[in-house]
Amino acid sequence: MGEASVGSSRDGVGDASVREATGRDRVEWFDLLDEAGAGEWTHAATAAWLAGEQGVDPWWSQHLTVAYEQSRGIRSPGQRQDGSFEASVSRTVALDAVAALHALVEVVAVELDAQPLARNTTARNPTARFPLDGGEFVLAGSSPRGAGRSSISLTWGRMPDGSRVAEVKRSMRDWLSRVG
Repeated sequence: MGEASVGSSRDGVGDASVREATGRDRVEWFDLLDEAGAGEWTHAATAAWLAGEQGVDPWWSQHLTVAYEQSRGIRSPGQRQDGSFEASVSRTVALDAVAALHALVEVVAVELDAQPLARNTTARNPTARFPLDGGEFVLAGSSPRGAGRSSISLTWGRMPDGSRVAEVKRSMRDWLSRVG
């Protein structure tokens, strides 16, 4: 995958994992979904059919639904169910979850020249939300990973199209690199 490209659903989960978790590989699921007419269904209907009719675990039904939609051109990589686009990045740092969030918020506040509208440091996974123009937002989060380590993440949401997703991901990766 090139620097300017945005990964698809299948980039993060291998075919062997899909088969192990669901009993079929993607091609078999996609063929079954095509035969059932899922190309005309909503996202929710497809995921519900996989979970209910086929007994697929809910997480895997969501994964397969997104992968199916991307493979059939129904949804682009980074596109949400509502049609907006989202970009997310994460990395692990040697800080506890609250300290990691505070450090991340400092970097993001400088880059966006804004303070978070909301910050929750009492949750198991602390978060801070930065509102942006046009309804877009940046969500900063951290999750404990044990032994003074945390996973930090940034999500830039509600982009109206996918034209900036790769650029936004590059910027957010840079921001994460400055924490810890």
